[in-house]
Amino acid sequence: MSGRDPFCQPRRIRRGAALTLLFTSVLVAGAATGSLPQADRKSAPDEARSATPAGRHADVARAAEEAMADGKSPMEAAKRAVSRSGDRWGAVYSEGEYEEFEESLDGQYTGVGLWARSERDGRIEVTKVRSGSPAAGAGIRPGDLLRSVDGEKTDGRPVTEVVSLLRGDAGGATAGTTVRLGLERGTRAWSETLRRARLSTDPVSVREAAGSVTVIRVDTFTKGSGERVREAVRRAPRGAGIVLDLRANSGGLVTEAVTAASAFLDGGLVATYDVDGEQRALHADPGGDTTRPLVALVDGGTMSAAELLTGAVQDRGRALVVGSRTFGKGSVQMPSRLPDGSVAELTVGHYRTPSGRGVDGRGITPDLEVEDGAERRAETVLTGLGPPS
Repeated sequence: MSGRDPFCQPRRIRRGAALTLLFTSVLVAGAATGSLPQADRKSAPDEARSATPAGRHADVARAAEEAMADGKSPMEAAKRAVSRSGDRWGAVYSEGEYEEFEESLDGQYTGVGLWARSERDGRIEVTKVRSGSPAAGAGIRPGDLLRSVDGEKTDGRPVTEVVSLLRGDAGGATAGTTVRLGLERGTRAWSETLRRARLSTDPVSVREAAGSVTVIRVDTFTKGSGERVREAVRRAPRGAGIVLDLRANSGGLVTEAVTAASAFLDGGLVATYDVDGEQRALHADPGGDTTRPLVALVDGGTMSAAELLTGAVQDRGRALVVGSRTFGKGSVQMPSRLPDGSVAELTVGHYRTPSGRGVDGRGITPDLEVEDGAERRAETVLTGLGPPS
């Protein structure tokens, strides 16, 4: 692809914008929540409030206020209100939890080094284990089920609550404190006691593969990861094709995903999203490399902001997508502060790819579906791709 994209003229996205998508697959030792900037909040007509995102925010805040007036827990009341709303991705965080989650976007967190997600049946499955972490040292593997944390059952709990238990937020746990996990693998059930550690994330890694191929792997979209992708593209050897490995990428900051898209696009549309029914758009910066052959590698753990990036390069004919169908998390959350300082996050809209495809509940189907040996296949396919005409 070359030149301007037909979908939309480029417009520089404000780097300070707080737009994120919820980590469906949460970095369990330190998750980032999805949110929209307060400026994107729009009030709905009073007669329609209970059925709109703005109305749901008001309902949750009202429940918290009434609980506080009655001497009850505003946070627990807010959680019940979110549950009643039917918002699958809605969540309530304590003030401390929310601060920790925001800190995790800087790439620092206290925990055991697990990524996990909530299955549709309510079970919590480990999706990835950080190398060198306490979890890795204990032999925990992707695919294991996390059944309890310090005796508290995890089945049916929102992933955000499981995050809180693992981090020990209620007791102000720090690095060095212990946490006991109940785990299951096939027919085996066992317990492990782990010691929490202060960990840092390295969300972008680069390696050179055979056949003039540069592999850029992005684990999560934390602060600075998008620019690291752009820098990796700039530093790639002349003529090298690129495999953008987004497998098991749980999402993160949408602004970072848009910056990463800017490495491969010369401006134009990356995605659209709606906030209380009002349509918005996200655009890449101009000047990206549109000549290198590009393959995006995805799987069922590719979620949220990573799906947004995948959909953009696929729709705009910039990349061949290889792997298996992505998770299908395309909803947008907005935070609101409750009377006790806790934060409620509720879904306010959904995003779509440049061609208008919805992702939520559907995922993205690869151009070439491959289950086993996907990375090898991607590299092989890439060597057969020539520069676009």
